[in-house]
Amino acid sequence: MRRKFTKAGVCAALLGLLTLSGTASAQPVEDPSKYPSKPVRVIVPFAPGGATDLAMRMFQNGMSQALGQQVVIDNRGGAAGNIGMEMAARAAPDGYTLFFGNVGTTAINPAFYKDLAVQPERDFIPVTLASETAGILVASSKFPPNNLKEMIAYVKERPGKINYGAAGISTLNALEMEAFRRKAGLDMQQVPYKGGAGPALNDLAAGVTDVMFVTFSAAIGHVKSGRLKGLAVTTKDRLEQLPSVPTMVEQGFPDSVSSSWQGLFAIAGTPQPIVDKLYAAVVEALKDPKTRELMTGAGMLASTSPSPAAFKAFVSAEAAKWKGVVTDLGAKLE
Repeated sequence: MRRKFTKAGVCAALLGLLTLSGTASAQPVEDPSKYPSKPVRVIVPFAPGGATDLAMRMFQNGMSQALGQQVVIDNRGGAAGNIGMEMAARAAPDGYTLFFGNVGTTAINPAFYKDLAVQPERDFIPVTLASETAGILVASSKFPPNNLKEMIAYVKERPGKINYGAAGISTLNALEMEAFRRKAGLDMQQVPYKGGAGPALNDLAAGVTDVMFVTFSAAIGHVKSGRLKGLAVTTKDRLEQLPSVPTMVEQGFPDSVSSSWQGLFAIAGTPQPIVDKLYAAVVEALKDPKTRELMTGAGMLASTSPSPAAFKAFVSAEAAKWKGVVTDLGAKLE
């Protein structure tokens, strides 16, 4: 027997489905007090082995123990971290998919990529800072100046003749140099590199270029061996691994404090009790002396925010800071 469908019946059925769908979507996935009841996935927007991936792996086990569930790392590299960031932003706001971002993805990329689908400050909830890696201004051993004062005078006497290496215009290290030379009023030539800081450091050590900002962990071996000179570090205080290298602050640049930082983010809409649990778990994991020692050995500083709200304010300030530098550069990647 063929069943007949009237217009009114079809409308009623569709209305019922929409009502059920709306009711289901409005329901929380689970009681936040029972979170987590299954493994938690953390999307790292870079390939395994990089600084961001390494930082997350340093406290992965400790976070798993604190939560009582396994924390699984999901590497989704590509497009300067944008692919993984966009994937994370589309996840359900239930605390089971998190994003481990850094200064590049959440503070610099939004200023460079005009068509970026993700707005980090809209699409994520900052949970806490987790690690920081200082930057260092290094020079070829053949470069006469030994500190910032000498460097500034030397460059000003030779406008346009001193060059600096830059491993990608949208990287933190390249922007650190741009911000510094603008504040100091230095006319210098940029030598761009592809493939990360390795090739740029090799050329610097060989005297092909004169100076560059680079991640501290990448340069420490070269500085200790004497292949490179350490002119300044970008931390507020001197680093115990290279105590003889002064800070930018000490040398007259109080605003030149920056780091290649990483932090944990939840998806926008995640219930606050879950955010609070995640924050507590990271703080607990990074209290472990062995974890902190491992991170220090890798050139990283284990560092947590006073609260999720404090991390949110930090991310906003970083985004505003680097947007200003990018705007001043007049550069934008499509």
